[in-house]
Amino acid sequence: MLETPIERSGGTPMANNGELSQAALEALQGALRGGGGNFGVVTAFQFRCHPVRNVMAGPVLYDLADTGEVLRWYREFLPAAPETLNGFFLVGTVPPAPPFPEALQGRHVCGVVWVYSGDPDAADATLAPVRQFGRPLLDGIHEVPFPALQSVFDPLYPPGLHSYWRGDFFREITDEAIAVHERFAEVPTPLSTMHLYPIDGAAQRVGREASAFHHREANWNAVVVGIDPDPANADRVRDWAVRYWEALHPSSAGGAYVNFMMDEGHDRIRATYGENYARLAQIKARYDPHNLFCHNHNIPPAPPA
Repeated sequence: MLETPIERSGGTPMANNGELSQAALEALQGALRGGGGNFGVVTAFQFRCHPVRNVMAGPVLYDLADTGEVLRWYREFLPAAPETLNGFFLVGTVPPAPPFPEALQGRHVCGVVWVYSGDPDAADATLAPVRQFGRPLLDGIHEVPFPALQSVFDPLYPPGLHSYWRGDFFREITDEAIAVHERFAEVPTPLSTMHLYPIDGAAQRVGREASAFHHREANWNAVVVGIDPDPANADRVRDWAVRYWEALHPSSAGGAYVNFMMDEGHDRIRATYGENYARLAQIKARYDPHNLFCHNHNIPPAPPA
C-alpha cells in the first residue's frame, strides 16, 4: 500500500480530493519498487501466493579443484533447464555439523544448492543430469518442506557476525570470470562464501520502465561475502571480498543488486540504476526535494532544470 508522503515543499501533485493523482501514484509506485528507501516508507505489502508444499532440494558438492569444471557445465546447463529447477553456485566450507558427513566437515568445496518445485512425477528425470554430472563429494538433494528450505542457513549466520560483501550483475559467466572464481575459491574463514544466483526467469519478463530496477538483461547475480565472528579478522575478510570483487568486476554488467552493496561511491549507485537513474532523481526532486530519505544508497534530488 502506498500512503501519501509528507508534504514538505508544496509541490506534490494532488487530485482534487486531496489524494495523489493517478500519474503521481504510478510514478511513486515504480520508484518504490527497487528504489530502496529513497522514496518513502512502505507500511504494507500485498503478495500473490502460489501453492507449494514439499520440494526436492539440497546441495551437490564437489572438490574445490573442480570449480572451473563445474562452472563451465553450470553456465550451459541451467539456462536451458526448466524454470521449475533452480540452483545457485557457491564456494565455501562444509559446516562442521550434521547432516554433513563427518569426513567432509570443514572441507573447502564448490557446489550448487538445487531446488526443484515442479511436478513430483517429473522430479527424477529433471534432476538426473544434476546428479550424474562430475564427481560429487555429496548429493544432498532430498524432499523437504519449502519453509524448511528457506530457513536452512539461519543457524549458520546468527546475529553479531562481522561481515563485508560486494556484488555485481553478470550477463554471462565468461572464461575470464571462471578463472577469477578458481583463483579466489579458497575462502579465508569458514563462514565466508561466494554465491552466484541465476536471475534469468521472471525478472526478465518485466520492462525496465516498470520499476526502479534496471538490469533486466542480467542472467546472474553474484555476491562475495567475507564473514567471521572475531572482529580481529574483519580486515582479513574485507580484503578477500574486495580483491575477489575487483578481479571479477571487469566481466560484470556494471551495476549491482542494492542489498549486496556497501558504501562504494555514487558512481556505483548510478551504474546500478542505469538509465532509470535520471527519472528517479526527477521523482525524488518532486516528492522529496530536501532529501529526507537519505539514509540509504542515496539518489539525491535532481537539480532544478
